[in-house]
Amino acid sequence: MPRSILDFCLLPFAFCLLPFFSSCGYHVAGRGDQIPKEVRTIAVLPFTNATSRYKIEQYLTRAVTHELIGRTRFRVVPDERDADAMLRGAVINMFLTPIIFDPASGRATTVQVITQLQVYLAERRTGKVLYQNQNYEARERYEVSIDPRAYFEESEAGLDRMSRSVARNLVSAILENF
Repeated sequence: MPRSILDFCLLPFAFCLLPFFSSCGYHVAGRGDQIPKEVRTIAVLPFTNATSRYKIEQYLTRAVTHELIGRTRFRVVPDERDADAMLRGAVINMFLTPIIFDPASGRATTVQVITQLQVYLAERRTGKVLYQNQNYEARERYEVSIDPRAYFEESEAGLDRMSRSVARNLVSAILENF
């Protein structure tokens, strides 16, 4: 069966384009790891708190530690002398803004939380900065009970959920070096 000239011209052209389509450079988000392979252990130092929000630094330190343990190849150690890298964080601002209200009582039922952090990951021996963000911002919502007796309980649970969400996003940013 004779082939047309067009078939013979298009076939080499298609083979030339094959490498471009097979390796486009995209990858699944959250799977990259831009931290050097020599870094095997990370010390997560207690975050500091420059806000008036009680214990938020403890929630965030705990959540980031759990996220690193659960999602990464790193072993988290308590003492920075035993670590290849150190992660430091500071909560520099936290804004809570009511965004949805109960029409009957006028009380807030949903609150928007904006948390601003400073985060720094560096190799312990060399001091080389592996990740740094002086204005990391996370936005989360949490629901507040309209029962005034349950407000503080729900607030604490909401901040715990918010801390876990911030930790997931922060660890992704560190791994992807965004």
